Amino acid sequence: MKKIIVLLIALVGLNATSQSSNQLLEHYEAFYKEMRLQGDVNGVINALTHLNVLEPSQQRKDTLAYVYMNNNQHLQALNTIGIEKNTNDSDLAVQVKAVSLKALNQPKRSLEHFEVLFSRSPSAYLAYELADLKIQTGDNQGANSDIDYGIANSKDDMKYAFYERQQPYQVSLKAAFYHLKGLVTYNMDKKNIDGAIASIEEALKIDPNFNLASLSKQALESRKETPEGQN
Repeated sequence: MKKIIVLLIALVGLNATSQSSNQLLEHYEAFYKEMRLQGDVNGVINALTHLNVLEPSQQRKDTLAYVYMNNNQHLQALNTIGIEKNTNDSDLAVQVKAVSLKALNQPKRSLEHFEVLFSRSPSAYLAYELADLKIQTGDNQGANSDIDYGIANSKDDMKYAFYERQQPYQVSLKAAFYHLKGLVTYNMDKKNIDGAIASIEEALKIDPNFNLASLSKQALESRKETPEGQN
């Protein structure tokens, strides 16, 4: 008889725990929807974290990492889903790894993930990221190929944002590619300053207010007047 009573108590306890768990899930699902409606990023992060604890899901983890990334919390984003290259990763997870690693100044690791994204769905925007990262890692030949692809596939309405000034600004994506082309031209042949300047001038023809291109042109012109190794 005692065994039956103990068993009944255990079953009641399990049922209560199950109900409590379901209630918590319902609560945080409703909380998550409300925080999204209000645009409360911290609330969304809080809700997704609780939901992942209560009912772990790779999709929720990817979403949480994406929210962290969009909030410039790149370390937290990577702590959520890791940095490893995984063929089973969703496009969202690969994007988070690529963008967050780039933001944390890890160009080689970031490049791996941008290459995965490009192989899944090629675009001029991804080609720009690839070219930029390849320049940073010294692969100028590879960057050149991505630049050619980007120039050929950029549309007039495509824009790219730059942040070297206090006030961020956007320029034509095609102009951004011509700027990179100038940098690659110079990197591959330090004597071909005129060729590098010509590409940057092409960028400025498309977008005269391209501040970074203007700065690069000035730097190249000063190199031309005072060649490297001379004072």
